[in-house]
Amino acid sequence: MPTSSSPSLTWRDGRILRDGEPHRVLSGAVHYFRIHPDQWEDRLRRLAAMGANTVDTYVAWNFHERTEGEFDFTGWKDLARFVRIAGEIGLDVFVRPSPYICAEWSNGGIPFWLSGRTRALRTSDPVFTNAVDAWYDALIPQLEPLQAVHGGPIRLIQVENEYGSYGSDAAYLAHLREGLRSRGMVEMLTTADGTTGDMVEHGSIPGTMGTFTFGTGVPLAVELRRDDHHLMCSELWGGWFDHWGERHHVRSAASMIATVHELLDAGGSVSLYMAHGGTNFGLWNGANHDGTLLQPTVTSYDSDAPIGEDGTLNDKFHALRAAFAPFHDGDLPPVPDAPRRQPAASAPLVPTASLLDVVRAVPVAATAPQPLSYEQLGAEDGLVSYEAQISFPAEATLQLLELRDRATVFLDDVRLGTIEHDGEPTLPLPSAGGAGRLTIVTESLGRINYGALTGEHKGILRGVLIGRRLVHGWDHRMLPRDAVPVVGSGGGAVEGLATASFDIEEPADAWLAFPGGAKGMVWLNGFLLGRYWERGPQVTLYAPEPLWRAGVNEIAILDTDRLGSTVEIREEPDFGEVEEFIGS
Repeated sequence: MPTSSSPSLTWRDGRILRDGEPHRVLSGAVHYFRIHPDQWEDRLRRLAAMGANTVDTYVAWNFHERTEGEFDFTGWKDLARFVRIAGEIGLDVFVRPSPYICAEWSNGGIPFWLSGRTRALRTSDPVFTNAVDAWYDALIPQLEPLQAVHGGPIRLIQVENEYGSYGSDAAYLAHLREGLRSRGMVEMLTTADGTTGDMVEHGSIPGTMGTFTFGTGVPLAVELRRDDHHLMCSELWGGWFDHWGERHHVRSAASMIATVHELLDAGGSVSLYMAHGGTNFGLWNGANHDGTLLQPTVTSYDSDAPIGEDGTLNDKFHALRAAFAPFHDGDLPPVPDAPRRQPAASAPLVPTASLLDVVRAVPVAATAPQPLSYEQLGAEDGLVSYEAQISFPAEATLQLLELRDRATVFLDDVRLGTIEHDGEPTLPLPSAGGAGRLTIVTESLGRINYGALTGEHKGILRGVLIGRRLVHGWDHRMLPRDAVPVVGSGGGAVEGLATASFDIEEPADAWLAFPGGAKGMVWLNGFLLGRYWERGPQVTLYAPEPLWRAGVNEIAILDTDRLGSTVEIREEPDFGEVEEFIGS
């Protein structure tokens, strides 16, 4: 394997040189953590057929270190295998290795246990940088041998991500740069920021090539490009993501390719975000906050990308293939076949346990005078129940102080209602007054991934009031992190746990729908696919071929609000009502 001490990519006089020759980076974002590993090669081959010569991927820190000090780079988390597959296909790799990635991913990729310990995220505070150093000590040995200087495909490495729109700690950026260099990362370092002078000023660092992120902003990028740096957009937004309660965002092929051509005509390089979006499987979706409302991201990360969530190729794919082809010496790889899909089918949904049965089957994890946050409990996401014995006078009101994010409230076995983070924080108690067991089942809808509220805690943060009096004496129960809840059969509940089964002849991709269901989590053969919510826009969940098996397949649903009566396999996705996104 050839080795060298010099980076294979350099920049000079506004150009990128690859092994000394002029080069354009024609890249697309494909995230290994959003794709079943059995489909990594398929998606990367589709990217190569699109005409890309490079794949870029973030590295989601919290995906690999869910428990502090326990690092996992196996199976789905085998980042080195993803990089090697890309190299075998003939793609260079642009790796963007944390600590913060945004990416509409839970907590922006920062582990919840770290944001639970310090609010000084993305700074030179030793609590944060010590954790980053320990992470780099585990991560970089996975990447260092795969650099081009050692014969591997990694040729670009990003330092942080859009830091100029977040902070101004130059010492922190320098710490990250030196952390990469001192651990042997010698290939070209980059930064990425939006197209304002302030962002570029605070996100730039000496020794790295500045790049931009935008949907439409080539003239501004040309104006703001630093010194002799090459013009590169490391995130050209060819589509957009969705929040629950909004419309599905699309961007036309004509709009997207016009910006791509504008950038290429200006002599620039591009990485399309996303080339293939994939899926926020499990509870890995992030959330935004607009200053007033929490905006949780949906399970799908299709992003109206050229390569769809299940690998389907659309007009954007063919437009990019035509635009990129002239930059290749030979013919592009042939266009792959369309993915196979299961035929439509339906199965009855059989309730097995109420929501209260589900949470009460979990042992008490902690007892405390005041409600504990998810971070204090060591709960990453999902459902946590808070239980206390209460008494209350006539006409009393229950109030949750700083709920994050949603709560279903019961008194004994009677459901009182639902409270949401940004809604009315109170519920009336029975008007005659009385006493009973109060159970509050909370759900984290997605950890904020962008802006000053990144790292915000989850759960009941400031207590529970009856009138003006705090409720004390709380039992806490946490549902298992990803597993299907285990509980004895409790019969037909309005909300709670239910199952369905499909007997199939041959595994293939499928889209699942849950007519009549209100808000639930879905497991396929024990794997947590994600969530559905009747407020939309997303209607169907992607269930990739590798999760199915020939014969009987089990679907489990935990709906906190209202179970439907059936589960459907559909042959086409339904992302909901659409609206055009142009970018900025």
